[in-house]
Amino acid sequence: MRALLRPAFTALGVACLISAASLASSGTALAQAKQQAAPPAQAAPAQQPALKQIALSDKQIDGVLAAQKDMDAITAKLPENSAPDQKVMAQLEAVAKKHGFASYDDYNNVVDNISLVLGGFDPATKKYVGNEAVIKAQIAQVDADKKMPAKDKKEALDELNQALKTPAPAVENKANIDLVGKYYDKLVAALGDDQN
Repeated sequence: MRALLRPAFTALGVACLISAASLASSGTALAQAKQQAAPPAQAAPAQQPALKQIALSDKQIDGVLAAQKDMDAITAKLPENSAPDQKVMAQLEAVAKKHGFASYDDYNNVVDNISLVLGGFDPATKKYVGNEAVIKAQIAQVDADKKMPAKDKKEALDELNQALKTPAPAVENKANIDLVGKYYDKLVAALGDDQN
């Protein structure tokens, strides 16, 4: 649900994050593939601004982790595929400020930067391998799944192959990889639960 409240990259970033989290926990290849590609209802127009990459800090990651429960409580009440009203936006803004962010947009930018990095982590090894390698591993996993119905397998492979054609931007701040790796388990636990 939060993906509706953030710029275009977030849908991809959260999808990558959720995909990484689901690979680590669920073992259901179809669910992974569906989560990898953003649903059409969440896809943003092409003219959305690109992600503003920043150097992350421990304080920012701690703030995201601390704010997540409050953010989830607010966004969980929103009807699916609906825009938040002014009251909800005010609540989100207040939670962001309570946890040390200048604004809700600032909070979102930090989450987007975290998601960009998390999308490149191999959930099995918890090592950064890059988004493309993660998607290719998912393709191999779907291909190897003998129990998946043919229709579901084709759909999953189509979505994963489409994700390969529209790669996430490269991580500009390489120190973010080590920092996110340090908090990997906590971030996946906090952010990976947002599957809608």
